[in-house]
Amino acid sequence: MNQYKQILANGLWWENPGLIQFLGICPLLAVSNSLINGLGLGLATIVVLMASNLLISIIRGWVAQDVRLPVFVLVIATFVTVIELVTQAWFYDLWLSLGIFIPLIVTNCVILARAESFASRQSPPAALLDGLAHGLGFASVLLVLGALREIVGTGYLGRGSSMLFDTDMNGIHVFGDGQGFLLALLPPGAFLGLAMLIALRNLMLSRRRQVGAAETAGEQSAL
Repeated sequence: MNQYKQILANGLWWENPGLIQFLGICPLLAVSNSLINGLGLGLATIVVLMASNLLISIIRGWVAQDVRLPVFVLVIATFVTVIELVTQAWFYDLWLSLGIFIPLIVTNCVILARAESFASRQSPPAALLDGLAHGLGFASVLLVLGALREIVGTGYLGRGSSMLFDTDMNGIHVFGDGQGFLLALLPPGAFLGLAMLIALRNLMLSRRRQVGAAETAGEQSAL
């Protein structure tokens, strides 16, 4: 159980792909201009990560070292193709909105890195959990960044929810008249938003270290 808890903690916080490893930055910055776009790409990435990790862990003993990476890429590309076809068939508007970034999941360094560094060396349950943890970590950054950029840029949250859910809602009105700060929706807004999330995480860690150091010093003085 401790191993599985550590896998979850690493994927969600200590080794978060978007905030710590800086992997998959291209889709992270390009797609995170709205909550629904971020959620759609995040769900697709989670499914591909979990499925590819599980299959690679199962077949790892049968794959020769010389062809390991090509086989991994083939496995990932297969699942990405399935996800793209499913999205095109059942979530056509979302497929149009995400565009090239669904097939580009194949080139997402997060997926290949987890396949090479973890799934190919661990048992199927651990590999599956690792895919879920890192997928959730990546998707959480997409969701938070997308929500922040959408609110600041448009004054709404969740516009286009009908692309993913069976609803007639056109988002929640947060402030203004639907015309927010345009910079938030442009590429510079993505970089600024991600930088603020990284700074917030670093601040939280710094405060935690300070509290830990103060508690340690108090225990030593008591002794």
